[in-house]
Amino acid sequence: MNEYGTEFIRNVALVGHSGAGKTSLTEAFLYNTGVTSRLGRVEDGTALADFEDEEHRRHISISTAVIPIEYQQHKINFLDTPGFTDFVGEVKSALHVADAGIVVVDAVAGVEVGTELVWQYLDERRLPRFVVINKMDRENANFERTLASVQQSFKSKLIPVQLPWGEQQSFKGVIGVLSMMARPGKGAEQIAIPADYAAAAAAARVNLVEAAAEGEDALLEKYLGGEELTAEEVVRGFHKAVLAGSFIPVFVASSLTDTGINPILDGIVRYFPAPAEEAPVRAHGKDGDEAVPISDTAPLAAYVWKTTADPFVGKLTYVRVLTGVLASDGRVWNHNKGAEERTGTVHVARGKEQISVKQLHAGDIGTLTKLSVTATGDTLGDRAHPLQVDPPTYPAALYTVAVSPRTQADSTKMGPALTRLTEEDPTLHWRQEHSTRQTILEGMGDQHIDVAIRRAESKFGVGLNVEQPKVPYRESITRKGEAMHRHKKQTGGAGQFGEVTLRVEPSGDGTYTFSDQLVGMNLSRSYLPPIEKGVKSVLENGVVAGYPVVGVNVIVTDGKEHPVDSKPIAFEVAGREAFKKAFEASNPVLLEPVMALRVVVPDGNMGDVLGDLNTRRARVQGMDQDSGRSIITAEVPLAEVQRYATELRSITGGRGVYALDFLRYDVVPNHLAQGIMAAHKKELAGEDGDE
Repeated sequence: MNEYGTEFIRNVALVGHSGAGKTSLTEAFLYNTGVTSRLGRVEDGTALADFEDEEHRRHISISTAVIPIEYQQHKINFLDTPGFTDFVGEVKSALHVADAGIVVVDAVAGVEVGTELVWQYLDERRLPRFVVINKMDRENANFERTLASVQQSFKSKLIPVQLPWGEQQSFKGVIGVLSMMARPGKGAEQIAIPADYAAAAAAARVNLVEAAAEGEDALLEKYLGGEELTAEEVVRGFHKAVLAGSFIPVFVASSLTDTGINPILDGIVRYFPAPAEEAPVRAHGKDGDEAVPISDTAPLAAYVWKTTADPFVGKLTYVRVLTGVLASDGRVWNHNKGAEERTGTVHVARGKEQISVKQLHAGDIGTLTKLSVTATGDTLGDRAHPLQVDPPTYPAALYTVAVSPRTQADSTKMGPALTRLTEEDPTLHWRQEHSTRQTILEGMGDQHIDVAIRRAESKFGVGLNVEQPKVPYRESITRKGEAMHRHKKQTGGAGQFGEVTLRVEPSGDGTYTFSDQLVGMNLSRSYLPPIEKGVKSVLENGVVAGYPVVGVNVIVTDGKEHPVDSKPIAFEVAGREAFKKAFEASNPVLLEPVMALRVVVPDGNMGDVLGDLNTRRARVQGMDQDSGRSIITAEVPLAEVQRYATELRSITGGRGVYALDFLRYDVVPNHLAQGIMAAHKKELAGEDGDE
């Protein structure tokens, strides 16, 4: 691959709803630029951009593939992103290093939930974009209807830069509005516009020229003065209008029939920005934040936007060179970890292929292998000039499972494997839940978690079982209670004796305290530490349902000791049992985590969502409307929304999104608490029976 300077690079993310044809479009770009000798297909596993086993199995993209192509002396780095909403982290990471986006829309389905989400992400990053209406060859494909769907959904100024030459089975090419020529097939050649398309093309050209004139004051003045703009002036003005986000070009294509492909590539080179046209990089330096121009002469800053474990080359680190030049066989400083790394050979990734290069210029995207400490979100650069870039904000996890090792051999490898998985994917998290003694894996949905479990096995050789996690309840009391327990054991020789009387009280603020009100000489204070040790052993494992105890004050009021048989172990047992008795006499209750829930759904789904929330013990706090969408805020017990990601998707056809945040612990209603306590007793009885 040739070496390209910053002005000849375009970084373009392909985004859209799952099934819109992003990967097929990428395959058409590869085929038409001579990289591949035939069109790869997602369905039969020959797509260069879908190279993981899981992608072949599911016939969808699950990770972002980097596909660089060379076209008209330019290098276009395509970032082919997943469309399924569970893999939103991949989309966010890709858009963080892209300079523009192509929103791919199905000519039959129009705007779908995935389209709405990626449009929102492009807005967050303020990225210029194209709309490509794809699959124009399909039955029921309709350009005007789909264009209206996009216009209505996003209220943007859409400017068709080409019109479809036919639709459905008669889709044979595109009508170029700039050139006023027809381009049959893939669009490599130009012929005269058929007579029945001439009027529509002329009207579309007026809109294009007006949009171009608005991109530059001098051009607007010339246009309003009645002068014709040249083709070069139209390109220049429209380029600026696209960069400013004032207008959005619309293209048409059929990736499967290889129709209308080259004009899209022409549009990318003409209208999308080179990296240097973007705003300077905002980075944290040693003297505070600074704006660093995207230039080879600036200090090196390479942002790590993705890491993967490759079975052949080991750890693969994807970087975008924000500023400076990244050279092979050099040394870079990881500013996040405070450690030096050797770059080895710098590569350009094309799917799973690694193409070695001497260096990457500012704005380019490439890979490094076998870095030792570097992880996703780190910034590499010059030790003498520290620059750190903030990673994107990823959505909070919405779907949780409990994982356990399948075999004894898996148990030692489970922790490291989960850590590696979460390093690769910032939307994946794992932790130990102390109260339920489970290992918890959190992600964006059931498909996301399923892929992670399968990767753990295929990449790291770890078999994992999955189950729904237990709710992390807490146990507490609502009134005072007092109890005494005497521990007496005689087994020949020295015996054990300890008697403890203690009182428990609700603390009111969820804390635990231990104190005494001992008077006289019945019990030596030297036995208080073992008594507290016994109490604390119960705090961890609970009394009535097996969950941690919170919100109790323990006061030792009396006790008895034996001059020979009293030992610390005896008072530990006596303290433990006295605490259990006092706890059970103090009207014990279960506490459950209550979450703050924010649901955003189309207005038409609000009634169904509210009805569903009422079945989940939710307390609706407020409702609001914003641009055809309803926003519901509510408080809801965690136990009722552990699978809400799947259920909300079903209710709203995938158009609903939500966020959960921990709010507080509340008392579980008595009829539910009794069931949980009874299940715990049954579980204990089963364990005793096994023994």
